[in-house]
Amino acid sequence: MTDATTSALPDAHPLVSGRTAGSPLVRALRGDRPDTLPVWFMRQAGRSLPEYRDLRVGTAMLDACLDPAMASEITLQPVRRHGVDAGIFFSDIVVPIKLAGVDVEIVPGRGPVLGSPVRTAADVEALTALDPTSLAPITEAVARTVAELGDTPLIGFAGAPFTLAAYLVEGGPSKDHIRARTLMHADPETWARLLDWAADVSGAFLRAQVTAGASAAQLFDSWVGSLSRADYLAHVAPHSARALSHVSDLGVPRIHFGVGSGEVLHDMTTLGGDTVVVDGVGVDWRIPLDEAVRRVGTDVTVQGNIDPAMLSAPWSVLEDHVRDVVRRGGAARAHVVNLGHGVPPETDPDVISRVVELVHALGDGRTVGEPA
Repeated sequence: MTDATTSALPDAHPLVSGRTAGSPLVRALRGDRPDTLPVWFMRQAGRSLPEYRDLRVGTAMLDACLDPAMASEITLQPVRRHGVDAGIFFSDIVVPIKLAGVDVEIVPGRGPVLGSPVRTAADVEALTALDPTSLAPITEAVARTVAELGDTPLIGFAGAPFTLAAYLVEGGPSKDHIRARTLMHADPETWARLLDWAADVSGAFLRAQVTAGASAAQLFDSWVGSLSRADYLAHVAPHSARALSHVSDLGVPRIHFGVGSGEVLHDMTTLGGDTVVVDGVGVDWRIPLDEAVRRVGTDVTVQGNIDPAMLSAPWSVLEDHVRDVVRRGGAARAHVVNLGHGVPPETDPDVISRVVELVHALGDGRTVGEPA
């Protein structure tokens, strides 16, 4: 876990200068429950906002991610509109592998698609290291964003090695990731080399964001729910630890999030070791937060876990759900309110703003009672 030591960061970094060190998000991630619960949303910068859709007209997704001015503006849009307690850097988990030379594009309505899957030892051997100079658009976008955010922290993010490997091996989105899981067992040495490569690419991407000004870092493992616990511990956790190790000397809070991760939730906080090594763990909508706290213990902050489907429910239903999430989150040392996954594109932006207002009105979250 991290502490307030940030000596490896530049003096102008928001954590070092003090701009974001006392923010509700950073305090919560460091285990100090603030008087007002911090709230932000995954995919808050994007598809549900009309201003985002207007800005993106005629620009492909990955081109938008690599345009510093556009990426910065998209990151800032939900902070302005919703009053959330953090920005999440607008990018995509495949950006670093594209910068490393992988032929990948995001196909509308489908997702990341590779020109050629990576399925053999020779394919893995052909992958090249990420040139640090290729990250210049990322660091510029982060610097622009941080300059505008003031004392609101920016969260940097990267895809976890397993999720990147799943795309690389499958060649695109998959329901069961069977080719990836087959490679894991059929050729564990090639699998390990692939995940080490993915970990270093993601880790460099994450470090670039943090050194440029991000005040927290989140590792996304979107497809971890397809794994057994034994496979996660033996074939995935060490590589996720490697990815996060790229920012371990920077003193920024680190969050680990996975979809369908209930069976490995505790392992995602320890990365296969004996002690908690991250500051926050994201919880999807499938298990109640108090049960999540029972599984992970009280040495880590929980993040989540409003069901994204509830955002289109009647307000009375959504309000009861948010209050229940907050009440259950009171079992944790601290709670960062979020969704259990991303904001659906059809969500009414005014509903998101209303949820933020509700969460902020609930104080530290520990005085929310059972529903009447």
